[in-house]
Amino acid sequence: MVKPEYFILTNDDKPTKPRTYKNYYKRLLKKLDIPDLKFHGLRHSFATRCIEANSDYKTVSVILGHLNITTTLNLYVHSNKEQKKKSIDKMLK
Repeated sequence: MVKPEYFILTNDDKPTKPRTYKNYYKRLLKKLDIPDLKFHGLRHSFATRCIEANSDYKTVSVILGHLNITTTLNLYVHSNKEQKKKSIDKMLK
């Protein structure tokens, strides 16, 4: 869903194409000698880190621009070993 109230300012009269940022990203990874990570993977990492920081799922879903929280939960939020351990520890107390 496109929201016209959100935009990135540039010095160009034309809108910046999404692939422009993808290309910047790829060059930065190469310059920093970081293994290739898909640009879209940043969304997954962001969502997971937000949840790890105790952000609520609905807020993360809204930030990612999802119409349905299920999309966020099914595709972007990944639990890790530490989160699973904490959940089990809470149950044992």
